[in-house]
Amino acid sequence: NSMPSLIPGYEYDIFISYRQKDNKHDGWVTEFVNQLKGELEATFKEDISIYFDENPGDGLLETHSVDKSLEGKLKCLIFIPIISQTYCDSKSFAWQHEFCAFNKLAKEDQFGRDIKLSNGNVTSRILPVKIYDLDPEDKSILENELGGALRSIEFIFKSAGVNRPLTPTDNPDKNLNKTFYRDQINKVANAVKEIISALRKFDQQDTGVPKEIIKAKPEKPGNLKARIIIASVIILALIVLGYFFIPKLFKSSNPIEKSIAVLPFVNLSDDPEQEYFSEGMVDEILDRLFKIGDLKVISRTTTMSYKNTSLSLKEIAHELNVSAILEGSVRKMGNEVRITVQLIDARTDTHLWSEIYDKDISDIFSIQSEVAQAVARKLKAVIKPEEKHLIEKVPTDNLEAYDYYLLGEHLRNQRTPESLWKAKTLYEKSIEADPGFVRAFTGLARCYGNLAFYANLRPKEAYPPALDLAFKALELDSLFADAYDVIGMVDLFYNFDFVNAERNYKRCLELDPRNLDIYQAYSELLFFKGRFSEAIEMDHRAMSIDPVYPVRDGLYGVHLYFAHQKDSAISHLSKMSELYPVCHFYLGVIYLHEGDYEKSINEIEKTFPGFSPLSITMLGLAYSKSGALNETKRMLDTLEVRAKTEFVPYSMRGSLMAELDRKKEALDYLRKGYEEKEEFLLLLMHIDTISYLNLRSNPEFTNIMGKVRVEK
Repeated sequence: NSMPSLIPGYEYDIFISYRQKDNKHDGWVTEFVNQLKGELEATFKEDISIYFDENPGDGLLETHSVDKSLEGKLKCLIFIPIISQTYCDSKSFAWQHEFCAFNKLAKEDQFGRDIKLSNGNVTSRILPVKIYDLDPEDKSILENELGGALRSIEFIFKSAGVNRPLTPTDNPDKNLNKTFYRDQINKVANAVKEIISALRKFDQQDTGVPKEIIKAKPEKPGNLKARIIIASVIILALIVLGYFFIPKLFKSSNPIEKSIAVLPFVNLSDDPEQEYFSEGMVDEILDRLFKIGDLKVISRTTTMSYKNTSLSLKEIAHELNVSAILEGSVRKMGNEVRITVQLIDARTDTHLWSEIYDKDISDIFSIQSEVAQAVARKLKAVIKPEEKHLIEKVPTDNLEAYDYYLLGEHLRNQRTPESLWKAKTLYEKSIEADPGFVRAFTGLARCYGNLAFYANLRPKEAYPPALDLAFKALELDSLFADAYDVIGMVDLFYNFDFVNAERNYKRCLELDPRNLDIYQAYSELLFFKGRFSEAIEMDHRAMSIDPVYPVRDGLYGVHLYFAHQKDSAISHLSKMSELYPVCHFYLGVIYLHEGDYEKSINEIEKTFPGFSPLSITMLGLAYSKSGALNETKRMLDTLEVRAKTEFVPYSMRGSLMAELDRKKEALDYLRKGYEEKEEFLLLLMHIDTISYLNLRSNPEFTNIMGKVRVEK
């Protein structure tokens, strides 16, 4: 530990932070550090210095100055916290005096905590190693301190009822994650190399130039050959990583001209909680770009998967089949905002245009409009007069209302019960601040729909208020497409009125033909009606706008299965399940319909822990079909216990009662489900043909389901 850092002025290259509890029992952290040292020796020509206190006392003496004692040791290039079930404890020494202290120090030193890599992407000098799945509250504490989503390299062994650190001797085939310990060590070493390479390059530049606008210096001829070799190795590693972590589903060798992807902007604000503002800027710029018919634009949902990616801009552009990438950063300081944007030709990796906007927050809408129009000009896209009018339209004059709205959208996109309830309050505040802000009305309306699906809000408490809000939005703007989307949602999910739902979705598409949310909603309507091939056609129409549309939530894979494309469906969902756990549920449903109950149970169980009535119902059905009726009863009991304190759909509980031959109760619950207007009844018509199987010829079942309006 006496070796100097690779960069002068730093005590160590790497600082390992951990709770003593996680090393005392089996020496996991000591083993990890030893393995990492060996891997680093094979990765770097030079020796890498690591600070690792193998026998810490979880605190210094009361006579010692904690800050001064650690200040030197914490002056390191990279901080690796071992994130465990006990690490996120505000009273612990490691959390308070190491993690939080480094986070503060790094933000203030010459490099900053977040640095730009050679490929243009941004990463943090905090490199978390996660050894357990975390409780939601611990994950929240971590992300609040980090100021963004937790990006970590995982060393977790998972199987039924097991959540523990991965060890070198574990058999990957028995681990749900299928990870090799050695591979994970290699990932850490490669990440360290990438960060240190970026820091060294930065250290050689003129530090007087602001970070946002540093231009790459020409290579010296003498170093060119060595750099080419190093770059080739790194690019090869990035391609391999990209193959495993980003689905490469829809590629073409020739990028489409006048096509662009806007990558997530980097939040450079002093307050990490301003992340929502930088996300909002991307949304607003995208919204304006989408209005230019001559330009092909990739959706935000797709580009968000590239946040903190290790792929180069050229690789991202190749995957998305676009010719240009827009990237940028946002720094908000009180009423002042700095937005830095640069447009890059992805084929040649050259800058087409860049700009730094230093303006008052009141100019935010003009900035968004200027960026969109500048991008169109550089890509030689024609902007029609009516499109220019829409691009320059100001959504609200009230900046407080706008700020509430942006934070509401940020929280709604997280889709957790907690985030959705907070979002609801923020939309309400936005409407209160500006009763003429039409987007706030549809944002709140969609939030109600999300609460019904993700937070088990009773349909009667969700959909009527959503409908009222949509009509208020139309009073403000009769041509506002999103309002028709909401009305269609209420028609379908609450009124079971397919005809009017379809009419409203069509009206929305007329007004906003590039709105991917509508294609998804319309495809779902066709799916519920049993028109599976037409649902696929609607998905394909969306793909013509956004080639990576199918990775938005996996429903495309379910549509493929019911359209009799089983192999394609399973292949698609299996690839996606690495990034989107909900796809394990969809696979479980497919295997349930295929009669492969063991696989069905295995896939659905991967979506636990967590309380989803639909997952529990489908798992109960799979258990029943496999003959494990005791487990089916356990699933029903789980739903019944939760129903005492929150709304749990009656029709789902009735489905498991039918499996347990409690037929009268099952029919009573199905009737109550219809009275509650539960979405599950839509599934029972053409999709879930397994539930209530022993009651489908019963006149009462036929009578109840006959009330669900299919073609009226």
